Amino acid sequence: MTDETRLFSDRESLCRDAAGELLRILADAVRDRGAASAVLTGGGTGTGILSALSDLVSAVPGVPADLRIPDWSRVHLWWGDERFLPAGDQDRNEQQAEEALLQDLVTQHGMPAANIHRMPAADSAAAAGTVPPETPVLESIMTAAEAYASELADHARVDGGPDERLPVFDVVMLGVGPDAHVASLFPGLPGPLTRGATVIAVVDSPKPPPWRLSLTVEALHTAERLWFVVAGADKAEAVAAVRQARDGKTTDAARWPASVVSGRDDTVWWLDEAAAGQV
Repeated sequence: MTDETRLFSDRESLCRDAAGELLRILADAVRDRGAASAVLTGGGTGTGILSALSDLVSAVPGVPADLRIPDWSRVHLWWGDERFLPAGDQDRNEQQAEEALLQDLVTQHGMPAANIHRMPAADSAAAAGTVPPETPVLESIMTAAEAYASELADHARVDGGPDERLPVFDVVMLGVGPDAHVASLFPGLPGPLTRGATVIAVVDSPKPPPWRLSLTVEALHTAERLWFVVAGADKAEAVAAVRQARDGKTTDAARWPASVVSGRDDTVWWLDEAAAGQV
């Protein structure tokens, strides 16, 4: 299946259009299936999409009917990766998303807090009493990865997707790093090559902090629609290399992790002109 490309003059227009399309897909899923799920991403573009989505949600009833979620309690939000830092740390993806969108969804639009499936924080397992506070970080992050995999599997029993370990993912959003990493699957590390798991602990990320949680390639592959959302000239070389590898069927998970993930129905590149500058 050929990737689709949507090109925008700047990050802001990309975020607005992606937010509208995301809202439409979620609304359709709620109406058609009775449930909807999206996998969120962090970074400037991922958070920008959530901010634009917040603007649209707040504008109801001024938005078209096909962009209105009939029941936010039917929507579930997940993460593709997360930094293994204490809850509330400003470097956690969930904290940025909380300020951009999530708080308003819960307090103003009726989304149950339990529908926001946050990856465990570095201090959450000890706080919940599942591991002692003095547990080494390595053991703690492994426990956290297992916990998130279990949460995904539990929800799969309610809204099962093509993989019995995972719920339906109507949309998975991914950024692409200058090194062609996606989620926290970095080139040269075991993560992109991992099989038989849906969530992994990353203990040696080349991008700080070194401790992270990430969905695997297997998990990302189950997305109905997979979106690469990329803005900025610093991503242009990686975007060009990944696109060339995908077009030439020379994908390489170890070298370009972004080259090996695709959606089951659609794979869309949302690019601003700067990120597309070498394509």
